[in-house]
Amino acid sequence: MPRPVESPSPLFQMPAQPSTLLPLQGITLLAVEDSRYASDALRLLSQRSGARLRRAESLEAAWAHLRVYRPDVILVDLGLPDGRGEGLIRRLAAALPPRPALLGMSGDPMGRGAALAAGADGYLDKPVAGLAAFQSAILSLLADHPAIPPAEGEVTPDPLALHDDLAVAARVLGTRPGPDQRRYLSGFLSGLGRHSHDAALTAAASDLTNPESPLDGLSRLLDDRLSRGHPFRPVA
Repeated sequence: MPRPVESPSPLFQMPAQPSTLLPLQGITLLAVEDSRYASDALRLLSQRSGARLRRAESLEAAWAHLRVYRPDVILVDLGLPDGRGEGLIRRLAAALPPRPALLGMSGDPMGRGAALAAGADGYLDKPVAGLAAFQSAILSLLADHPAIPPAEGEVTPDPLALHDDLAVAARVLGTRPGPDQRRYLSGFLSGLGRHSHDAALTAAASDLTNPESPLDGLSRLLDDRLSRGHPFRPVA
């Protein structure tokens, strides 16, 4: 009498396929972003969208990444520690096709015009309004990608990343930065203030662009924020 056929062990069964694909399923992103807090938001947005994300914290790191692999979309923050993101966008936009799609990012109201003038294919305001805005901005650059409706939702970045960003800014501020570093720090801290809903930090950071503005007030504010530990609690 033949032996009955046994069912395969669950260990060897194929995993169940998801019933629906995520809007950015299979897409690879490179975020050229210096802020750990903003990067963590992008990480969570990518994760919930089905995209793979790598991060480069500077222009130098971005070129190192691009020598090794080619992402589908490059998200370029305009204010970076070793130069302006517009320069990276301009060089990549001039490359022979096929090239990755280019998405400029900034919290500066003037950033959209600067990014598009440099050759960006699209633009994303920071902080990102939510999951649907993130997915829509990227899907608009990918004509061949399956049209899956964007999903609604918000993400909350790790407060430890915000603390680390503030600590970096405080160290740079302690070196009595020159005009170029002051402009960079102003954009960096203004972005953190808007992202963390800290109006006092945003206002104090905007004064950095004035070379006559004293640094003591901003230094005390950063010390106050850093002394609170985790999680960060902004002051109204």
